[in-house]
Amino acid sequence: MEQEVVLTMRGTDKIFPGVKALQNVDFTLRKGEIHALMGENGAGKSTLIKVLTGVYEADGGEIRVAGTDRPVVNKSPQEAQNLGISTVYQEVNLCTNITVAENLFIGHEPRKAGFIDWKTMNTKAGELLRSLDIKAEATQKLGDCSLAIQQMIAIARAVNMKCRVLILDEPTSSLDDDEVEKLFVLMQKLKGEGVGIVFVTHFLEQVYRVCDRITVLRNGTLVGEYKVSELPRLQLVAKMMGKNFDDLADIKGAHTKGADLKDAPVIDAEGLSHTGTIKPFNFQVRRGEVVGLTGLLGSGRSELVRSIYGADRADKGKLKVNGKEVRINKPLDAMMQGMAYLPEDRKMDGIIADLSVRENIIIALQAKRGMFKPMSRKEAEEAADKFIDLLQIKTASRETPIKSLSGGNQQKVIIARWLLTNPDYLILDEPTRGIDIGTKTEIQKLVLDLADQDKAVTFISSEIEEMLRTCSRMAVLRDGQKVGEISGSEMTQEGIMKAIAGAGKEETGNV
Repeated sequence: MEQEVVLTMRGTDKIFPGVKALQNVDFTLRKGEIHALMGENGAGKSTLIKVLTGVYEADGGEIRVAGTDRPVVNKSPQEAQNLGISTVYQEVNLCTNITVAENLFIGHEPRKAGFIDWKTMNTKAGELLRSLDIKAEATQKLGDCSLAIQQMIAIARAVNMKCRVLILDEPTSSLDDDEVEKLFVLMQKLKGEGVGIVFVTHFLEQVYRVCDRITVLRNGTLVGEYKVSELPRLQLVAKMMGKNFDDLADIKGAHTKGADLKDAPVIDAEGLSHTGTIKPFNFQVRRGEVVGLTGLLGSGRSELVRSIYGADRADKGKLKVNGKEVRINKPLDAMMQGMAYLPEDRKMDGIIADLSVRENIIIALQAKRGMFKPMSRKEAEEAADKFIDLLQIKTASRETPIKSLSGGNQQKVIIARWLLTNPDYLILDEPTRGIDIGTKTEIQKLVLDLADQDKAVTFISSEIEEMLRTCSRMAVLRDGQKVGEISGSEMTQEGIMKAIAGAGKEETGNV
């Protein structure tokens, strides 16, 4: 029996100056299903959601919601919410300085004699939290809750508003595995209660784990709607990219140069540590190799590279760069030694949002040259144009503010920034997080190209398959300590999982 349809969008168009963001796009959501909305960055996913929720006004097409007699036109998110359409974004947009209960009922607080009925509100909030198995107290400040709990409270608010359509926009990007599991349990519970869920994510594993159907967009057009059980992963990737897509498992096949283990390391850390974040470790990286860091969230991967780069000043141990002992007190010292660092959080630590693509690309090289050797405008423009072309950065112009670019293209700009400095050693911390599968593949190939050019690379990713496709060998971290290494035949998903869990060999030497 066909499920009841709760939402349909037919022939949706949205045009911005010079850009057709959506062209004749259809979308159907059924009661009690989890429906993935998939596509590369720029495919039109966010635009479709914003048209549905009243952030943008459509230039064509119609929206119908179950229970209404005629097409609806949402002119604001509030109007969409009144129809039972709620959105929870990756970056929670609640108020962290007030209580959980106040966030759940903000704008529609229960009142008595014209005043807020705090007792009733807290009681109802507690009942709602318990019904959804959310581990939070109604009277605690939202800011005291973890990010995962804050997202679940945002979902609870949508449930409290009697939503029939729940849009989850990249809700798992900042969560660890346990938090993702809790979110999935909540999603399944809401699905069982008849809520239709639109799930926007870049994680294919999660799509095949929890979703019933997939709608694929590409370049603002509809590719198709599919049952998850009838669409193999490689076919999904091919549809998203619009071309045949070879099995990514063989991405290293064309890159066979590798490192010469007789060569002196570019980076040679001995007993390096930073009190409170990473325990003493030995670590080596040679030219022509990609050394991965693997471990659970919080295991010390980022902390290890931050101590090498001087983002966290090491307080013990020695560091040699190209065979010479050096002291790295701050990131500029590392830059002057030929290091480059792409941080985990590109929005917080990477891009300078209000500056242009050109300015973001040249800023590291200008810092190395110093304030008394400024780059000429012509030199800066030529450098920016070179890397925009080389990395195929999608931007209207070199002068476009970087904040206007998609996440994947922002990441490419940061990579361009460091390539312009011609580093010997690159640290790439989660360079593909939150970006589409096509751009992920481009970055993975770029990492291997850099190794072929005799660069030394340290690569950190939470995706094991990605690590296997790019890394020559891996260091294993657990609880702020480097506990071992894996290479050769151990470089399998099972081998990595065993090492992370504690079945790997203990720290006995350098990696």
